[in-house]
Amino acid sequence: MSTTNPITQNSTAASAASTVNKGPTTLGVSDFLTLMTTQLKNQDPFKPLDGTEMVSQLAQFGTVSGVQQMNTTLGALSDSLRSSQALSGASMVGHEILAPATAANYYGQALGGAVQVADGASNVSMTITDSSGQVVRHLSIATASGQQPFSWDGLTDSGSKAANGNYKIEAVANVGGASVALPVAVAARVGSVSIDKAGTGLTLNTMELGAVALSDVQQII
Repeated sequence: MSTTNPITQNSTAASAASTVNKGPTTLGVSDFLTLMTTQLKNQDPFKPLDGTEMVSQLAQFGTVSGVQQMNTTLGALSDSLRSSQALSGASMVGHEILAPATAANYYGQALGGAVQVADGASNVSMTITDSSGQVVRHLSIATASGQQPFSWDGLTDSGSKAANGNYKIEAVANVGGASVALPVAVAARVGSVSIDKAGTGLTLNTMELGAVALSDVQQII
């Protein structure tokens, strides 16, 4: 009657485990088969592997294989979506967008955009403030409710040309006797686009607003 030498069995199992550990950090199909074959070779003939346990391990094998195939499919889908986003973004270069902003960069070209005027608003005004906190220009905005356009030609209230730089843009209105801040959106021209490493987000790069997430764009002009 033959018996299994426990020392040889342990040595063989350890060798198989060592071989698996030298591979990738994740368990693949080939690794699973190696472990299962080693287990069958070194099972105690007086206590063979239970049939239920064998079925359970085969089910695990099917799960591992299915997950790997799913990961491969998802990876291909991600690459496809990334390429699609890149093409969509490239088509926006040179176009103007309208995006929410509280400040914008002035480089000698007029800045424009729109103010979302609330119902019942009166005395709607906009202030342009430089980096030192000095208000350089006051603008009047139409009081009709809805989106009302604005444009700043770069001139100060005194008529002089404003210096290049970043300017804070605020709009306020009298609504029901109270001063209320109104949402402002600034127009900017898209110079280039960027896609994050995960391929989940598209960023539009502009001179006026810097980097703008595609999800923040209100309008493409």
